[in-house]
Amino acid sequence: MNEGSPTTTIYVYLLDEGVHVWRPVEASHRGGDQYEIVSLNRDPEDEHWQFASGDIVRCKLQRLSEGERLVAHELVQRSA
Repeated sequence: MNEGSPTTTIYVYLLDEGVHVWRPVEASHRGGDQYEIVSLNRDPEDEHWQFASGDIVRCKLQRLSEGERLVAHELVQRSA
């Protein structure tokens, strides 16, 4: 990721929650529909996130309770 590059908010799905839960995270746009997750801003340590910091993910617009949001739906490249 380029230092100082602007970030945008995308939403990452939480696993094992019993209901659909999406958390906002900061990501850097890599081109097209691909974003690199910069920071998960984790609160509770017991949350299981679908993707991790550093992962490059494919995003799409999806309707959430807050309205239409950009959500991570597919892993492109796992962080090293």
